[in-house]
Amino acid sequence: MNKHAILVVILLGLTACARVQPHVALPALQLGEPSFFPTLEAYTSAPILGQNGVDVLLNGEEIFPALLEAIRSARKTISYEQYYYEDGPVARDVAEAIAERCRAGVGANVLLDAFGTLSMPSEYVDLMKSAGCHVVSFRPLNPIAWDRSNKRNHRRVLVVDGRVGFTGGSGVSRKWMGNGRVENHWRDTDVRVRGPVVEYLQGAFAENWLEATGIVLGGDAYFPRPLAPAGEAYAQVVRSSPSGGSFAMYTMFLLAISSARRSIHITNPYFVPDGAMEEALLAAVGRGVRVVVLVPGAIDHNLVRQASRGKFGKMLKAGVEIHEYRPALLHAKTMIVDGVWSTIGSTNLDNRSFALNDELNLVVYDPGVARRLEKIFADDIALSKKVDYRTWRRRGLIDRTMELFSAPLRGLL
Repeated sequence: MNKHAILVVILLGLTACARVQPHVALPALQLGEPSFFPTLEAYTSAPILGQNGVDVLLNGEEIFPALLEAIRSARKTISYEQYYYEDGPVARDVAEAIAERCRAGVGANVLLDAFGTLSMPSEYVDLMKSAGCHVVSFRPLNPIAWDRSNKRNHRRVLVVDGRVGFTGGSGVSRKWMGNGRVENHWRDTDVRVRGPVVEYLQGAFAENWLEATGIVLGGDAYFPRPLAPAGEAYAQVVRSSPSGGSFAMYTMFLLAISSARRSIHITNPYFVPDGAMEEALLAAVGRGVRVVVLVPGAIDHNLVRQASRGKFGKMLKAGVEIHEYRPALLHAKTMIVDGVWSTIGSTNLDNRSFALNDELNLVVYDPGVARRLEKIFADDIALSKKVDYRTWRRRGLIDRTMELFSAPLRGLL
């Protein structure tokens, strides 16, 4: 068993006491009504800002060229935080691009989660540090303080010169390269954004940087004025840090689900909704909403897959459509509601994301962005296998045993 697997087992065992605050009732809210924006803003502590340009980036073949282009264009600052980083061609490209900008006088702050980057070669850290970059490990693993070590920074953020930002679900690894359509090329979705909302991506980075270093970032190099209009999309950056008492992400998802009147399209690799979220999805089906969920056909942690599949029965019977993606491992984390509201980010639909990790999602209120994501969703569904209730009922003994074994851990995942 490798060091990642051993630590996963230890950290799962420490998750039992972590839960989101109970949400026992939701408002009768509809997307588009005047109170929708202020309600979401109130519970996420995140303003909804207009005049943003939002580009959806599909898989490594679109994500990494855009990411590297932005890094190489930096003139003042690079703010980069990453949960997962391991060896591979693109890993070297990212480290070398940041190091080159540091040698050119750009100030680069690189924040690496101590758990997610365990497999990152030290030579990449040394390369950036020797070039003058400030590279810091977030919450170093400490056997004396395992409870703190269990709370990870799962966010993915890049902000260049305070004017262009990226977020999503991708890590830096060979497996994120390619088109997400063949084995070992993971299927993921990121987003590039320009406009006023970038300030709040920078703010999320600054929050984690302050905790890790004690350094307060500020000034024109990080928060330039003005941030010129870059498009027509309304957007907000929703960040959740349960270690600081914020369960904003969980509330945001529940409010979005409860507001749906036509469709909810969910793509998520770790689909283990708790009772309140499951009931919200079933209530949506009950009021005539088409709910379609896309999950992996294979996954990097099979225990999570079995925990998820064990709960399919009630949802399938109620009319939730569930599909399993076949060509590669599905890692994208998106949701689209009624063809208008959409979110892309780092958040899995499980207790770990909602109750333990620092997470970040970009929420976009724009029909054009929603159409792009709906097209991607439809293309993915075409390459997936629909889970049939009767077939699910006839699943084999091994699957049922694994589901029973994983059932006590559902609240820990």
